[in-house]
Amino acid sequence: MKAALRGSSKCRFLHGTAWLWCAVRSWHRLALAILLPGLVFTGLAFGEVGLAESDKDITFFRIGTGATSGTYFPIGGLIASAISNPPGSMACDRGGSCGVPGMVAVAQATEGSVANIEAIIAGRLESCFSQADVAHWALTGTKIFGKKKKGKHKRLVEKTLRSIANLFPESVHLVVQRDSFIKSVFDLKGKKVSLGEPESGTLASVLPILQGYNLTRKKIKPFYLSPGEAADKLRVGALDAFFLVAGSPVTAIADLARTLPIALVPIADIQSQKIHRSNPFFVQAIIPKGVYEGVEDTRTLGVGAQWLVSAEVPDDRIYAITRALWHDNVLDILRDSHPLGNMIRLETALDGLAVPLHPGAARFYQERGLKTVGLKIF
Repeated sequence: MKAALRGSSKCRFLHGTAWLWCAVRSWHRLALAILLPGLVFTGLAFGEVGLAESDKDITFFRIGTGATSGTYFPIGGLIASAISNPPGSMACDRGGSCGVPGMVAVAQATEGSVANIEAIIAGRLESCFSQADVAHWALTGTKIFGKKKKGKHKRLVEKTLRSIANLFPESVHLVVQRDSFIKSVFDLKGKKVSLGEPESGTLASVLPILQGYNLTRKKIKPFYLSPGEAADKLRVGALDAFFLVAGSPVTAIADLARTLPIALVPIADIQSQKIHRSNPFFVQAIIPKGVYEGVEDTRTLGVGAQWLVSAEVPDDRIYAITRALWHDNVLDILRDSHPLGNMIRLETALDGLAVPLHPGAARFYQERGLKTVGLKIF
């Protein structure tokens, strides 16, 4: 098997889904059941998969991300590729993989933060990306999680959900055509507006924003679309505006801006301060001029994107994953491959964590001298 892997060295130039398919074609002895879209591996339970006897040194680790046209999926693909280190890989010090020995990580497309957290609780994912506010609401059983079987669901979240790192800041995008009369969130009344996919972090965050402007879903014409679908409908005039909470630049919005003059509606008035007081995970943010073609500096609200994990994943494995994430070579890959890579920094890894830190991750940060005093670790 190792010889076959060495023969597939061309795979190392790929990442995420493309890398996995290239590698799997070389690993003809692996018995995998794969269902697309979403890269759902049947029979996986916390990194273990049924393998041929000689392949038991391989484990899989899933990262729930978001829509392929958003930010979580490409960042997740880069991280998954960087922390993977299947048998037969070239050594890190020889320019090969600096990931976790024997592990293949996979970025899985999902509807977003809410779906990701539910999947971890149900055991369908080992880890996921989530907005900090959504993770906090899950832990406290409030906001979008308040309608669930509160006591039971809250206990499951407390038992299951842990964090690895705070990754990068996300901004609330409210996108309109440049000649639109929508200049404020107030102007959305009666308009056709996409609020994000049904189980996305965008939808969870947009609802309190609308409330801050005395709007509800009944006062607009809501749609629940992925970023790519929303951009397509805005382009042809079938939508007046769409929200998206994501790190910028977002592929779907950047592509739209190159074919259609757009504007971003600011969320930076008295109402935004009111929203912050009710939802402290929201902070003031700026989407700089030039991030999207023809769009000026836009003041808005922001929230942290965090990497969450199941408490069931062993401490040693999370320690190894955390160490791999912050390896200098991995950070170089992230910085060179995506504009948000520069925002993923060790010094902000513990900022604003919404759920308890996994003990395996805590061990790494303590060894690196980061202060974990005051953080919940269990």
